[in-house]
Amino acid sequence: MTYVSDGSDSSLPSLSRQLSPGDVNMDLTMCGLLIDRAEELAQLYAKNGNWNDVKDIWFEKRLSNRSTRDSSQKIYRVLTSRLKNAPPALPNPSALPSIFDECRTSQDKAQILYLYLVSDDSLVRYVVHQYVYCLLNNVTEPLDFSNEMLTQILTQIEYSNGTQFEYADSTIERWCKGFRSVMRKLGVIEGKRSTVGEPPSVSDIPLLVLVDYSFGVGDEEWITAPRGLLYLLQPENRWEELFDRVASTDAWEYLELHGELDLQPTSGPYSWVKDGGAA
Repeated sequence: MTYVSDGSDSSLPSLSRQLSPGDVNMDLTMCGLLIDRAEELAQLYAKNGNWNDVKDIWFEKRLSNRSTRDSSQKIYRVLTSRLKNAPPALPNPSALPSIFDECRTSQDKAQILYLYLVSDDSLVRYVVHQYVYCLLNNVTEPLDFSNEMLTQILTQIEYSNGTQFEYADSTIERWCKGFRSVMRKLGVIEGKRSTVGEPPSVSDIPLLVLVDYSFGVGDEEWITAPRGLLYLLQPENRWEELFDRVASTDAWEYLELHGELDLQPTSGPYSWVKDGGAA
């Protein structure tokens, strides 16, 4: 089984030979989704309206413990990078508290925050594209997230300048562990020791975000390759059921255009969010 593709037959744009060494970092080794802390930052931003105040409040709470402060600096940098650099197709960070209030579980929140991670972290995005490639090519075996498979994917990265991906084995091992942690938060991997996974279930609120995001980053043919559903490893045979669920809400509807049904937001992406819209 191979998970490495040049993207030529994928519904996602290829990242092969598109990344420069400067685009790639190993932030996942020290900062996974960290749902509670990301939610805290979003709440502070929604309340204060600017990142300078958020930073002051964040560190004021952590001044008493130097070790906590040092780790908090790294966590703050990584988490705020994901939120600050969110593309317009994702909800504004100030809208996340309202969205999270509607979520039923931490997995719901994780599936939303995951889109910010994938958008901001080129290395995570590259690896996710390889698993999407498997789904689109109807690979029926459980998805393999072992160190061996992830290392195979990582070490076959070729940068735009022709150089190869190169990190210490111990660093790559920590990155693989971090990636599996993300997959567990999403519901892809079950159990602490398992290294295989399946496409996760999706509740209504993360589904709305996934579809709004897909609409925002796609063109008029977005429904043939919904980016958000692909990133959450949803196989094509689930899309119709997921689209029907979205169309059953007030936020989306089927419209007949040129004799074909087309899925469209009733007002606009994220119009269903109480206190905000796209970034």
